[in-house]
Amino acid sequence: MINISAKETQNPAIFKFEFPDFITKNKSFEFKNIDEAKSSPLAQQLFYLPFVKTVYISANFIAIERYDIVAWEDVKDAVVEQIENFVNNGGVIIADEELKSQKQPVTVYGETTPNPATLKFVINKMVTKTAVEFKNIDETKASPLAKELFRFPYVKEIFIDENYISVSKYEAYEWNDITLELRSFIKLFIENGGMVLDETQLTANPKIEKQQIENFDHLDTTSQQIINILEEYVKPAVAADGGNILFDSYDPIEKRVKVVLQGACSGCPSSTFTLKSGIENMLKDMLKDENITVEAINA
Repeated sequence: MINISAKETQNPAIFKFEFPDFITKNKSFEFKNIDEAKSSPLAQQLFYLPFVKTVYISANFIAIERYDIVAWEDVKDAVVEQIENFVNNGGVIIADEELKSQKQPVTVYGETTPNPATLKFVINKMVTKTAVEFKNIDETKASPLAKELFRFPYVKEIFIDENYISVSKYEAYEWNDITLELRSFIKLFIENGGMVLDETQLTANPKIEKQQIENFDHLDTTSQQIINILEEYVKPAVAADGGNILFDSYDPIEKRVKVVLQGACSGCPSSTFTLKSGIENMLKDMLKDENITVEAINA
């Protein structure tokens, strides 16, 4: 008899339904509708519930994102009962052919960044859709990989985005002595089915939320223009260097733009030059305002 436990996530629209053991091997699945869920009879059944928007299956849990027509408090117990009845009556969670591959070959290589304290480890597949930064091991609830990396004494900070992991080290260590160990660890961790990032466990980041559509629409016009410029012209460049930039605020009186630098960009010796000679000049030119200044609040 399998018992399922329902747990809240940092996203109020998503609830996790955890199993006592792993239900997938090395793979994660995301289904947006019943047609996409052909490999998961359980997900197909869940989509008959009118409030189910997306079904995620990974490791030892099923996460469900709901539409706003119901509250989880009203339906979570019924979902637990439905999942338990399904699996305890022999229902298939994921079709066998989808689970056959035991080990997923992964390629990982290191790239230098403009920040000598940070190295970018590039993976030959996407590992997340959400950029996230970890300053210490206490922040790593959402990332088992980051938690394990912090156990190395030389790891200071970690930034994960798309298909790469940026690792910042302490000054006492040299990259020549630690790069191979880090690269091998990341490669084996992912190949053996370790979870890089559980996006349902991410703490809401108000700076990231500003750039989401529902919050973006409430910003003033200049702030929206600044975010659009950063997204289109700046982010791709800093991502290539293993970093990220987030809009924080715009003061229309002082004409000051505040941004947050993450990953390789945070603490980079060249970040001041980039802000002043690159981003600030770009904003002045594109917004037609010579009085604009740019400040990194965590540089």
